[in-house]
Amino acid sequence: MMKKTLYPLAFFFLTGILFLACKGNGQTMDTVSVSPEDLSKKATLLIKEGLQRAMDDSGSIEDTGLVLVQPGLVRLVYQQRDFSPSWSSGQNWLPEADSLFHFIHNARLFGLFPEEYHAGELTIIRDRIMADSLGKGDRKDAKWWATADLLYTDAFTRLVKDVKLGRLPQDSVSLRKDSVLKDEFYLSRFNEIKQKGIAGVFRSLEPSARGYQLLKAAIPNFLAGADYKIYTRIPYPEKDQQRFNQFLQKRLYEEGLIGFDSIPADSARLASAVKLFQKKKGITVDGRAGEGTVRMLNLDDREKFARIAISLDKYKQLPEKMPSKYIWVNTSANYMEVVDGNEVKFSSKVISGKAKTRTPLLTSAVSALITYPQWVPPLSIILKEILPAVKKNPGYLAKKGFSLVDKDGNEVDPYSVNWSQYSKGIPYRVVQGSGDANALGIMKFVFDNKYSVYLHDTNQRYLFANAMRSLSHGCVRVQEWEKLAWYLLRNDSSQAGTRIDSVKSWLKSKQKKTIVLRNKLPVFIRYFTCEGQKGNVVFYDDVYGEDKSLRERFFGNK
Repeated sequence: MMKKTLYPLAFFFLTGILFLACKGNGQTMDTVSVSPEDLSKKATLLIKEGLQRAMDDSGSIEDTGLVLVQPGLVRLVYQQRDFSPSWSSGQNWLPEADSLFHFIHNARLFGLFPEEYHAGELTIIRDRIMADSLGKGDRKDAKWWATADLLYTDAFTRLVKDVKLGRLPQDSVSLRKDSVLKDEFYLSRFNEIKQKGIAGVFRSLEPSARGYQLLKAAIPNFLAGADYKIYTRIPYPEKDQQRFNQFLQKRLYEEGLIGFDSIPADSARLASAVKLFQKKKGITVDGRAGEGTVRMLNLDDREKFARIAISLDKYKQLPEKMPSKYIWVNTSANYMEVVDGNEVKFSSKVISGKAKTRTPLLTSAVSALITYPQWVPPLSIILKEILPAVKKNPGYLAKKGFSLVDKDGNEVDPYSVNWSQYSKGIPYRVVQGSGDANALGIMKFVFDNKYSVYLHDTNQRYLFANAMRSLSHGCVRVQEWEKLAWYLLRNDSSQAGTRIDSVKSWLKSKQKKTIVLRNKLPVFIRYFTCEGQKGNVVFYDDVYGEDKSLRERFFGNK
């Protein structure tokens, strides 16, 4: 089982003097009450004064370390109630408080971290009040009830935002129109608590996306078998091979793949253990502890849960209502799905960009198909690969099936060009003609984007057999391109049969033709390093290091 999270701030809070014990004039306030009515009055006064202090000091409340994340919003909630307690009545918690407390402590089931919602501090207060079963001490002290009330409200407002929108910034790829929630939205959710209950309010805020629901449903199984055991982290890159092997051996020993770590293992023994690990994880089995293998060895349950949290938040960046039909590409898992009515019609292996030439995140719509397309390499490929190659040997272009074309459309002899004068670009177009050897294969799926990226067939179909398929320059190569083509044509017209026959004829005769689609099919190219499958969480390689970066930026202390 995953070990219970510790809340360092809560211990500081326990040893400090509660902020609500003083009046604004510096006099100590008698916070102990003689009756439930008196307790409510004093708690109301303490809530009002506490909020004023928080507003004056960026949410901070005296020197206890407690901070209200959204003090202005919390104050708006209490203004509706004349600052009276929202989560207790007299000397008793309301059912809503118990429900919210339970939700916070089970926040991991939603991909959230309990400590972000005052879990530790609320536990301390509730334990103190529960311990006073006779009602002679803390149960009668308004400062405890007022403090808890503010923390509950602050936690609730933050949960509304995190369940609805997540914690990652909305970017230009996101199509959400509600990336900032208005105050009225929060107040409405607060007012729904009586009608829907805490769980009902948060369920209504969750994405309906199929992937989100599958991943969330798999979290209980993950948590049931997870723990926070600290494994040896392997340094990478590491110049000292002996030191690298020492860390590698210890980590493989912890994994149960090598029988000892007291004496150095030879290279053959290490390679054998690495192969066992690679086979276990379903990655290329070559016995080499390269960057990808080390990345997987360094992935412990703490990191995995952060991946789950990040992935759930990425689903919250999608449009609130997804199209009824769309193409979904996950460049971490290297697969494509065609979704129709929330059902996967078919899926396909794909080949996505290498780490150095990653496939970009984008949202577009397939607008045309091209049979036997030409390929015009983007400037990045020309500068990094083609230009250096032709400087050594102008015959490289003919060898790869490329033509050199000037601005007037005339073909240019590459041997007539002084290639040494070019470094930042060339005044020619490089074109690879149609044919079975073309890098785009025999079918290209066109959609608008600023990256010159497409879905397409490939002339290297054998690469689909690889477990690790992050191999392209950025475009997405589709193994089941025929299924995709026929689906697009059927989706476009009731007379699809005739058009399909025409496309098959053009393919057979190797003709370059463009088929424009009237019904454009949305395409979402995203990067998710985990997903839910049959009740379990499946993890993929963070080949682009995107989740590592997000984890460090947003969940670095978790």
